[in-house]
Amino acid sequence: MNQPPTRVLITGFEPFDGEDTNPSWEAAHRVAQQPPPDMDVTAVPISCVFGRAIDELRDAIEENSPELVVCVGQAGGRTDLTVERVAINVDDARIPDNAGKQPVDEPIVPGGPAAYFSSLPVKACVAAARRAGVSASVSQTAGTFVCNHLFYGLAHLISTRHPGIRGGFVHVPYIPAQVTHRPAPSMAAHDIATGLRAILVAARENITDIRETGGATH
Repeated sequence: MNQPPTRVLITGFEPFDGEDTNPSWEAAHRVAQQPPPDMDVTAVPISCVFGRAIDELRDAIEENSPELVVCVGQAGGRTDLTVERVAINVDDARIPDNAGKQPVDEPIVPGGPAAYFSSLPVKACVAAARRAGVSASVSQTAGTFVCNHLFYGLAHLISTRHPGIRGGFVHVPYIPAQVTHRPAPSMAAHDIATGLRAILVAARENITDIRETGGATH
C-alpha cells in the first residue's frame, strides 16, 4: 500500500532593506512548483516584520497541517546554503524591519527557553545538498533579525503546540540580480531550489542526524 505524500510547508520572506526581491521566496516558490517525489509542498510568503512573521507562520501551520516545516531566509554575504543549528530567544535588530520596528535586546517569547536546536537533521541536510551539487554548510547562528525571530517562533510552536512536526531554518545567499552593483557572492535561484529539495528529502528520510564534522571555530 502506497504511503500518502509527506505534507511540507516551506516559507520565504518578502524583500527587505531596499531590495527588489528575496531569494528565499524565489526559491521556496520554485520548490513548491516542482516538489520532490512523494511530497505535497505548500509555499507561503512571510512578512519581514517582527511579531507578524510568527503569526503568519502559525496560521500557515494550522491551515496546512504539515509534517515538515522549512523556513528559508536571505543571508546576504554568505556563499552557500546554511542549515541553521540553533535559534536564540532575542531580537536585536541592526536595521528596522518592513514596519519600521527595530527591537533591541528584547525576548521573542518572554520566559521562553534561551534557545532551541533545530529538529531537522542539519548535517544530513547539508550532506544531501552537497550531493545534489549545491554548496552547503552548518551555521551556528541565524543572527538576531527576523530570520532568527521566525526560526525561534517555529521551534516554540513545535515545542508547545505541534510536537508532531519537525522543522528548521535555512539561510540562502543573494541571487545574481542582487549583486550587479556590489561585490558579493551569489547563487542562482535554480541552484538554491535544487539544494532545498535535497534538504527536504534528507529531512524526511533522516529522523536522527548523521555524525560528521560541521562545527566552527567562531
